Amino acid sequence: MQDFEAAPPQKIEFSSVLAAAVHDMKNSLCLLIQSIEQLSDSIDAANIAASKHVADVHYEASRLNTSLVQILSLYRAQLETLPITVDEHFVADVIEDVLNAVKLSVNQRNFSVTIDCDPDLAWYMDGELIYLLVNDAVINALRYGNHAIHVSARVADNNLIIQVEDDGHGYPDTMLAQSTRALSSTAVSQGRTGLGLYFARLIANAHNRHGLRGEITLQNGGKLGGSVFMVKIP
Repeated sequence: MQDFEAAPPQKIEFSSVLAAAVHDMKNSLCLLIQSIEQLSDSIDAANIAASKHVADVHYEASRLNTSLVQILSLYRAQLETLPITVDEHFVADVIEDVLNAVKLSVNQRNFSVTIDCDPDLAWYMDGELIYLLVNDAVINALRYGNHAIHVSARVADNNLIIQVEDDGHGYPDTMLAQSTRALSSTAVSQGRTGLGLYFARLIANAHNRHGLRGEITLQNGGKLGGSVFMVKIP
């Protein structure tokens, strides 16, 4: 009788398993968001309470979906495989896509959204990543603002500047300080100052041209007196 040695147990990379699970959750959540939007369309406009509940669920599902996308992107960045596909995009189209994605929450929360962007303004950038970045900034403005959001885009000193402003209480001092630290020292476990800010800075930093890299700036004030989120893409 031949003896067989038991094969050594295979080592499982927990980070890879977690990334696969997050990817699966993200796909399921996207389907859920689509179903919520379809449900919203079928609700009688006179049923204000039901519309509000559906809008709240849609908002929270969108926030969760954004967080899952951020986690996946950060995992790929750790593997040095953060997908960056730079091409020419109309900035107004990216902003419009973002606002269409949050339209349900904007309407239900009675927010006024204004846009200042030349429809012919085009820039070389990763359209999908910039969409995610602006989308997260708008979702935060919906959460921390009162009733108004202003989104603008312009070119200054050969850089594309996109700003998202709200009429809330502004960023806390701790977050303003966090935004000026080196990317490598940014903490990702401090609530509003963590994952979203790190992800935004990672995306901006990945855009580089002629030795210049993108930047994220957080300020208070602006046109609406609240938070001002600004991304600069060279």
